[in-house]
Amino acid sequence: MTENITSHALKFISLDDAAAMTQGTRITFIPGIQALYSEALKNICYVKGIPVIRALHPMMGVDKETGEDRQARLFELTSQTGLPTMFFDDERPRNVWTEQLALAESIGSPSSPALIPDDYKHRVEMFGLCAITLAEDGLVWNMRILNDGALSRKYGYNARTSAAAPGKIVEIISVIDACLEQQAQRGSQYLVGDAVTAADIYWATMSMCITATPPDIMPVTQQNQGMLKFFASNSKRPEIAKVLSTRIIDHQRYILTTYCETPAVLGGDLL
Repeated sequence: MTENITSHALKFISLDDAAAMTQGTRITFIPGIQALYSEALKNICYVKGIPVIRALHPMMGVDKETGEDRQARLFELTSQTGLPTMFFDDERPRNVWTEQLALAESIGSPSSPALIPDDYKHRVEMFGLCAITLAEDGLVWNMRILNDGALSRKYGYNARTSAAAPGKIVEIISVIDACLEQQAQRGSQYLVGDAVTAADIYWATMSMCITATPPDIMPVTQQNQGMLKFFASNSKRPEIAKVLSTRIIDHQRYILTTYCETPAVLGGDLL
């Protein structure tokens, strides 16, 4: 069993302990790293007023000492290895963002904002915007295959998909920007309707992969400094920089600083 650790006064329990618990909400994280899907789920829970117990997510690869796959236990528990896994009470673990969102909406504080709109037209819009941000072939998916590497190969990197990725990212940003422009014309600062929804939280969090996010929102750690440099470099790609409007940045900063945990609490080793 992996030992529980404390990182800068932030405690992370082991994966086995998280799986064995029968009460509370447990989410897997990697200390010091703003793994975007974990950060987004944490922000969803933050908005919903759900206390989160942080668990250690196993790293990819083979343990040099044992020769075992580091994520074998996670796969045994959940039949997948993606980040994050969400445990709630004694229910089955959830790994897909749609299921995680539905769970958070159902267990959140009654006084918290409704992140899934009651209006079905707005619900269709919200889930569509979330999909181009989170789902396969969406913003983060294409960001991951911009360059070759172990993680990018897991998501289908090859010369053809990598060459197409910048254009897809540009198209997604443009869709979000047009949506924000239309909403502003009707007096709303949100992506859907007149109140914050999951689309705002997910987009604001995940779009950090294409912006240079200030440390008062995303602190720099020994573990995440390389990732932050990569995200900042994405914002400087000419095709991406061209469509990163002030409107996009303003919305991101407004949502993160108004509704989310900022500065983000990551654990790890602060620089």
